[in-house]
Amino acid sequence: MGEDLAAHSETAAATFREADESSGLPLTSLCFTGTEADLARTEVTQPAIVTVSTAAYRAFRERGGAAPAAAAGHSLGEYSAHVAAGTIAFADAVAAVRSRGRFMQEAVPEGVGAMAAVLGVDREILERACASSARGEIVSCANFNGPGQIVIAGHKSAVERACAAALAAGAKRAIPLQVSAPFHCALMRPAADRLAPVLAAVTFSDPACPVYTNVDASPVREGGPARDALLRQVENPVRWDEEVARMIEDGFDTFVEFGPGKVLASLVKRMSRDATALSVGDAAGVDAALAELAR
Repeated sequence: MGEDLAAHSETAAATFREADESSGLPLTSLCFTGTEADLARTEVTQPAIVTVSTAAYRAFRERGGAAPAAAAGHSLGEYSAHVAAGTIAFADAVAAVRSRGRFMQEAVPEGVGAMAAVLGVDREILERACASSARGEIVSCANFNGPGQIVIAGHKSAVERACAAALAAGAKRAIPLQVSAPFHCALMRPAADRLAPVLAAVTFSDPACPVYTNVDASPVREGGPARDALLRQVENPVRWDEEVARMIEDGFDTFVEFGPGKVLASLVKRMSRDATALSVGDAAGVDAALAELAR
């Protein structure tokens, strides 16, 4: 992950070296040659993804790619968005998300929490299924990814009950997710409490362009509100569908996803047939995006 970027871009290679130094982890070797088990540890996963996303963005800019008119990211990706917008320094972001990952992992004992993707069901129906399935435990919508694709999170037994209730109410599928903790729900409150002083110690500048936030699905233009949105995001749902809809409403029609995978570009295309959505995760992706944007 990211090795091809570093081989073709000195700026990307320097990004990995900076990540090793600022994170206290051997991120370069973990990304290039680490095992799936190594990368699955949340305190590794989070800084690794921010590093690859930033390396891809910097390689794009190094080759003459334009600066964004706005930025956004899904969950962890909101940190990468703020790095691109100049809100926070990359070194600070990598260090902060390593702590974020550790705090999230430690907030709930392993095996106690769970997440599941529920497909083909309306938001209101799934919210009612969660409410009726809680039974004194926690289960709620965690990621509103797009039409008919919502992720729920909470106590494992409550998530299982909510999945069964959603299927009974007409959902097409309910898929348990292989995650290390139940993110973006009330069980993450201890993680948010521990993250608060970490983010308070980070310098947040006013972003060079609006950054659309997960928690409010609206743009922030000042450093203080940007920090607050990242903190509130930990225990609140990611409103990605509303966020993209707001960006389209505000006139954006071209989206470039930087980092490993193509999930966000795919979600954007599902939400708007007229949008151009590109993915940049390696050197070939950089070239393809530059050519498409020039065209």
